[in-house]
Amino acid sequence: MNKYGNLQTTYNGRVFDSKREARRFAKLELMERAGLIQDLRCQVRFELIPKIGSERAVNYIADFVYTERGKTVVEDAKGCRTDVYRIKRKLMLYRYGITIKET
Repeated sequence: MNKYGNLQTTYNGRVFDSKREARRFAKLELMERAGLIQDLRCQVRFELIPKIGSERAVNYIADFVYTERGKTVVEDAKGCRTDVYRIKRKLMLYRYGITIKET
């Protein structure tokens, strides 16, 4: 069980935090095989704020990152938009110029 009470789901030997995330991965995997997207990666870490003194770094972990028509897409299979997620979403836009695609 993950932090939001969802049961973890396994698909093709990979463990996902939710059924929604596993279903989305299956679709993205098909899209990659069809050549619609490239370089599909899971659980990609982005540093939003570096470690400062004794304070830990703040990171965002994207569910999926891939390339579509030459552009990098960062995607999150969202069921619950917490306040922390909303802040990290804004920091991704500020720091990297990336708008997170929510599915």
